Amino acid sequence: MTIPSLTLNNGVTIPAVGFGVFQAAPEETAAAVETALATGYRHIDTAAAYGNEREVGEAIRRSGLDRSEVVVETKIWISDYGYDQTLRGFDKSAGKLGVDQIDLLILHQALPDEFELTLGAYTALEKLLADGRVRAIGVSNFMPDHLARLMEQTSVVPAINQIEVHPYFRQSELLAANTEHGIISQAWSPIGGITFYRDGAHASTLQDPTIAGIAEAHGRTPAQVMLRWHLQQGRQVIPKSVTPSRIAENLGVTGFELTTDQLAAIDALDTGIRGGPEPTALTRETSGRAIPEA
Repeated sequence: MTIPSLTLNNGVTIPAVGFGVFQAAPEETAAAVETALATGYRHIDTAAAYGNEREVGEAIRRSGLDRSEVVVETKIWISDYGYDQTLRGFDKSAGKLGVDQIDLLILHQALPDEFELTLGAYTALEKLLADGRVRAIGVSNFMPDHLARLMEQTSVVPAINQIEVHPYFRQSELLAANTEHGIISQAWSPIGGITFYRDGAHASTLQDPTIAGIAEAHGRTPAQVMLRWHLQQGRQVIPKSVTPSRIAENLGVTGFELTTDQLAAIDALDTGIRGGPEPTALTRETSGRAIPEA
């Protein structure tokens, strides 16, 4: 199975389908990542705030793959924002992962109420990029105004903006802003996540009748159809699972093509309702946490 690649704005290539470990308990992470790598994934996304970077590194080493074969992505948490703190945050993450170079290092949130710390953190990422300690840099959960403020005062356009995107929350304005700036949109929770909308009118996207009908037409699963929707619209996806069968299922996104009408039907499912945290409301006071040393 050949997974297509995407080229970042600095020429680095990454697989269009990566493997995420958000909410994966440390004791489950190593086995899940080992399974993913054995299945064919070559991009692993973690974060300092997830508490499982060490297990990701262990799984990569145990896989027997050469380090150059695996794209390793992690994120600096807001507690380590600021120039010097972010340089130290890199050391923490690299130490836990057991690597000298991180392929993709991004800021986890915009932290809009203390944006000077965000700017300091991103300037540190630029320094790490210039020094060859990272291969590409980016952001996560940045809205269009956050991107504009960042690019006004920094030099390197983010390669990635990792954001909540799925059929029930498409974020069309943000996707357009990313495209305008040459930033790849990286979808977290790309199939919606069963915990979202539990108190609202929508159940899981996996039970959506429109998606189910398209899946039946192609002889695929709803998850595969949603991932294919992202890929055909130019996004990278990082689905997460600790179940081996689902890990394999989520990689089965080649060999079929959604029609223009099918893509539009999935677009039309957008509710405009965010399932994850509101990026403009996140602060160090409410969400800060100490990130342990390596």
